Amino acid sequence: MSEPKLLLVEDDAALAELLEYRFKAEGYNVRTTADGDDALVLASEALPDLVILDWMIEGTSGIEVCRRLRRQQSTAHVPIIMLTAREGEDDRVRGLETGADDYLTKPFSPRELLARVAAVLRRVRPALAGETIRVGDLQLDPVAHRVERRGRQLRLGPTEYRLLKFLMEHPRRVFSRGQLLDAVWGNDSDIEERTVDVHIRRLRLAVSVPGLADPIRTVRSAGYAMEPV
Repeated sequence: MSEPKLLLVEDDAALAELLEYRFKAEGYNVRTTADGDDALVLASEALPDLVILDWMIEGTSGIEVCRRLRRQQSTAHVPIIMLTAREGEDDRVRGLETGADDYLTKPFSPRELLARVAAVLRRVRPALAGETIRVGDLQLDPVAHRVERRGRQLRLGPTEYRLLKFLMEHPRRVFSRGQLLDAVWGNDSDIEERTVDVHIRRLRLAVSVPGLADPIRTVRSAGYAMEPV
């Protein structure tokens, strides 16, 4: 299974270093910044699986970063866990109403944060826990690398499999060709964006079943999305 990608936004250098070490030791791919403006850039450059976001940070505040991530189509559904020294109920409610999925008050145990991150990821990305992903009539078993549609096993190449898995992990979300390149081929890939179109066509052929709708939606001038059918 691929490493879960975390974006850690924390301006306490000692705490950020500790959390980065703990998450990397658990197999996470971690990018860290202390600045809210930088966090927004990093999230747009390479979509994280989850954001750990401190309320009081340099530049744009954590609460505003959370609000902007929720407004952007590409990051609207990325889970966010907020960290804060604010203990008041109104502050917790404000954070959750802004779009945070969970809220942890400082000081906290890194072990508890690890558990909360794992719980959120199991809920939003079951493949990270080795669980079968189901979107509409498609079913993907990440352990057996088996894909079925209405009981019929589908044969996919390795790139088409990774592309389908990523789209199924984020149903209904539209991804640009650049975002798909980063997610499926990696940030260091020199592959051109039109290569994505070639593999999308191959994937469509692989999941096509006579009489059934196409689960892959093309959004003109935007990209592609997986639709439950």
